[in-house]
Amino acid sequence: MDSNAIFNIKTSREFEDIALKVFTYQYQNNKVYREFCDHLKTAPKTISKSTEIPFLPIQFFKSHLVLSGNKKTQTIFTSSGTTGKSTSKHHISDLALYEKSYLSIFKQYYGDIKEYTVLALLPSYLEREGSSLIYMVNDLIKKSNNPDSGFYLNNLDDLKSKLIQLDASGKKILLIGVSFALLDLIEQHNFQLKNTIVMETGGMKGRRKELIREELHAQLQEGFGVSQIHSEYGMTELLSQAYSKGNGIFECPPWMKINIRDTEDPLTSQPFEKTGGVNVIDLANLHSCSFIATQDLGKLYTDGTFKILGRFDHSDIRGCNLMVF
Repeated sequence: MDSNAIFNIKTSREFEDIALKVFTYQYQNNKVYREFCDHLKTAPKTISKSTEIPFLPIQFFKSHLVLSGNKKTQTIFTSSGTTGKSTSKHHISDLALYEKSYLSIFKQYYGDIKEYTVLALLPSYLEREGSSLIYMVNDLIKKSNNPDSGFYLNNLDDLKSKLIQLDASGKKILLIGVSFALLDLIEQHNFQLKNTIVMETGGMKGRRKELIREELHAQLQEGFGVSQIHSEYGMTELLSQAYSKGNGIFECPPWMKINIRDTEDPLTSQPFEKTGGVNVIDLANLHSCSFIATQDLGKLYTDGTFKILGRFDHSDIRGCNLMVF
């Protein structure tokens, strides 16, 4: 399976063709996924379009080795989880594929990373190992080739001063942060930013009461003095991200697609603009599983954009834009 074809997708027809090829490859080379498909009596010869492909429940990443092919694992990304809860483990056998995915997506939506100063306020992620988000942001910081780019942990006064200084200079800034830490920052100082993109990655991590996205964004808009709050939708089990430039409306790159399933019948798709469970096709997940049934609730629109509305009841609450419904 040629991974380069994934990043050259231009049309919906090309997406369908490659999605079916990826399904065939993973059915043949992923023992866990094949057993799941066989249980549903589904095989490549029974599938004619991507919406018919079975979506592996995301919980399998907590209990099974989800790996396609026999390439050696280069690293393992893990979810944050909560005390006493098992965590997801995503075995990565081709880090270059992950890097190509997130760099291509960033360039598509935001342009050249060298044009930005990247300020990262991700304390809960920095305090543990195995975060795919930290891996991505660290690489973006390096590739910005800017001495002012960097991570901040609890030194909010330093971040405040740096942010005010850089914003006043007219430089393009990306401030990416976990929700609770961004709220901590604006409690200490009110900003009136003119040249800064504020991007939340979701998650209170037990540090604060969970908020619906509209309430969170309203507080952040007021505190930072910006008209829109950007968001990143990604997770340990995926190698691609969707971005929102405001109003919680996310857009996928050409190799990623959202499908909404009926909450009562997971094998049935929901119509547009109706709430249901979020299924994700991420073709960059070539060496694990590209077809994931998440525990998020969302709505899909006719243009392919989507909203995340919350989580299924009794699910683990974790980061990456997983708000309480």
